[in-house]
Amino acid sequence: MLKKLANRVYYMPHYSETDRPALGLICGDTYNLIVDAGNSPAHANDFLNLAKQVGQSKPQMVAITHWHWDHIFGIDTMGLPTISHEDTKKKIDYLKTLQWDDDSLDARVASGEEIEFCRDMIKRELPTRDNLVLKSPNITFTDKMEIDLGGITCVIDHVGGVHAKDSSIIYIPEEKIMFLADCLYQDFYSGDWSYDLHQFEILVEKIKQYEVNTYVLGHQDPKSHEEMSQLINEIISIGEIVGDEMNLEEAITTFTDVRKTTPSEEQREFIENFINGNQKRIGA
Repeated sequence: MLKKLANRVYYMPHYSETDRPALGLICGDTYNLIVDAGNSPAHANDFLNLAKQVGQSKPQMVAITHWHWDHIFGIDTMGLPTISHEDTKKKIDYLKTLQWDDDSLDARVASGEEIEFCRDMIKRELPTRDNLVLKSPNITFTDKMEIDLGGITCVIDHVGGVHAKDSSIIYIPEEKIMFLADCLYQDFYSGDWSYDLHQFEILVEKIKQYEVNTYVLGHQDPKSHEEMSQLINEIISIGEIVGDEMNLEEAITTFTDVRKTTPSEEQREFIENFINGNQKRIGA
């Protein structure tokens, strides 16, 4: 079944084996809205069947958080009016011009347009793609839009970020729940996975404008306000420790001096992310 976050808000947990992100369902008196369309027709169908099991009438619309394949490949299967930021639609319009067979995916990885992780996950989730149909959103917005679903509201706000510049969040003020999708994650489409501290802090300030008790992330379990604050503060703190450092070992030494302990595996990954971001910035 879908997991219940509040009386009218549900989510389908992420599934790492084939990179299925978490999907959401917000139920109003008049309309129901789905958050993201899934990474395949099968993912979309699984979600729609689970929505029926929680006793909800057929959803009436879908909101897409950003253009990455794992959030959009199920749009056609959903078969519903679909909302996104205008830049998300532009990206999907381009994806529709591409071929998705194995050879084409491999060629785009070789050229640097696609990354190995996404190529491999696409092949795992969709062993064959002969009948894959990509569909563009048919409702777009520029900055922010608000939808009254009847007794409950959805605010869709374009926040950007290095993971995908078109990223939007979906906020439900009555329940103080926010679907973040992937906006806080690293940039992985321009070389080594990276963070930019300045850009991350800008994104965090946009998110902090909202009063939130529960955050739903694309590829992690939901987090409380306290848990999310701890994660954000940790990422920012590591970014500040790394500063403009370009050398990984020097940054690890500085971290150890400041924290009086060696970094954990996750902390080391964040250090590497900021080092990579510095190298990209200087090389730009």
